[in-house]
Amino acid sequence: MELSVLQENLARALSAVGRVASSRTQLPILNNILLRTDGNRLLVAAMNMEIASTQFVGAKISTPGSITVPARLVTDFVTSLPKGAIELQVKGTQLHITSGKYNSVINGLGAEDFPELPVIEEDVAVRYSIATGDFKQAVAQTIITTSNDATRPVLTGVYWHSHEGALYLAGTDGYRLAERKLVDTTSEVAAIIPTTTLQEVLRTISEDIKEIEILFDESQVRFRIDEAEVTSQLISGNFPPYRQLIPEKTETRVVLPKADFVRITKISGLFARDSGGSVTITADADANTISLHSVASELGENTSEADASVTGGGTVTLNSRYLSEALSVVDGDTVVFSFSGKLAPTVLTADVKNIDYKHIVMPLKS
Repeated sequence: MELSVLQENLARALSAVGRVASSRTQLPILNNILLRTDGNRLLVAAMNMEIASTQFVGAKISTPGSITVPARLVTDFVTSLPKGAIELQVKGTQLHITSGKYNSVINGLGAEDFPELPVIEEDVAVRYSIATGDFKQAVAQTIITTSNDATRPVLTGVYWHSHEGALYLAGTDGYRLAERKLVDTTSEVAAIIPTTTLQEVLRTISEDIKEIEILFDESQVRFRIDEAEVTSQLISGNFPPYRQLIPEKTETRVVLPKADFVRITKISGLFARDSGGSVTITADADANTISLHSVASELGENTSEADASVTGGGTVTLNSRYLSEALSVVDGDTVVFSFSGKLAPTVLTADVKNIDYKHIVMPLKS
């Protein structure tokens, strides 16, 4: 293999795929990045047992070929080089890199030992094209509630599924739940995508990307982002019937500026650190206020209050961190906080007519 490629393009590709290369594996070659010519492009790829990440880079190919080289070394080296053309040449299992006055030889392994990159039959796959902004927001709003408990793998991912003509994303860890309606669809899909995969896709998206293509087959999902692709295994198993947890009606409804709710939650949370994050929320319909009370046994206590439009009234106790994180992803300047008594699930949404996002937080037993 012999070719010329721009340093900035190769460095960007190596940095992107290098995150996927695994050092915790029984296959040493998965520590490496695959470099392989593909027509007039250079394929840069890495994979672990769950995710494969590929990038195509425009190159001037003199001789086709392939090699795998240690991910961290080649990434750090190429990133450190000055901008401009880089010459790559493979001799046996060595990669010779030349850039101006810089010359390096990196010992690699033959590409024939690198596992086959995953294949998706595109003609039968379920396909979606999602605007980048919508994708990023929907993923951020749902991965926040996924679990990291490996004993319940179906909760460590986001459930992408079609329901009544729309594509929804849902995530839960058993204590809170988020659901986001993304786009209308006529396709049928039910797939649990690992949170780690979605985080990798978010890191792969550059600012100039306008749209992301997503393809599902029976056991895999592929995200196509311009010249990059991230392919992942889906989590096997059945996602819990989460819609049973979303209340159809609530007794108490509080509407207030999001900034005010964020502020009183943050302040109350300071005093809730020593009590498991517990804050008691009181909605007062007569005074049209919402107040948060927290106690730190050794430090003191706090009551923070904000003006609000209150229908009904009552008290509920929540984890302040869960409430704060929910507010951070609810879109809009005004939020609606709804609940029914001390034990029923609480609901946070934006104050809009057509609600695309719901965030549920389970109460604490006060």
